[in-house]
Amino acid sequence: MYFCSLNSKAMIQQVEITLPEFERGFHVITKDVLSKLPKLPETGLMNVFIKHTSAGISVNECKDPTVRIDFEMVFNKMVPDDLFYRHLGEEPDDMPAHIKTMLSGTSVTIPITNGKPNFNHVQGLYLCEYRNQGGPRNLVVTIYS
Repeated sequence: MYFCSLNSKAMIQQVEITLPEFERGFHVITKDVLSKLPKLPETGLMNVFIKHTSAGISVNECKDPTVRIDFEMVFNKMVPDDLFYRHLGEEPDDMPAHIKTMLSGTSVTIPITNGKPNFNHVQGLYLCEYRNQGGPRNLVVTIYS
């Protein structure tokens, strides 16, 4: 954990988190991430960055599990594994995973209000795992207050 004070009231905290390996798909990780953070400030911003090029981070609807199935279906139709990709350095799912990461993004910024992430009642933080065997994933969470 790193701390940097901008003035007597402003603070930046940074935490690196390693998530366990998840299967390919879309996984709600809100509780996993929040449980590893220090107490959040009353107001501020929280940026979550994933240090990988074949997995993404997103905020989206997390109450209905069929949403995750639909996400997987749409991403696989938009970016199929079986196109003629030239980047063949790893497994066949590697290049499609890079493209899907470009679509979902590698970071999100979430407002903090009353010491909590200011999600609506159906939103949550997602790990978008695009590899069949992606391994553990590393996140950097930066909290600005």
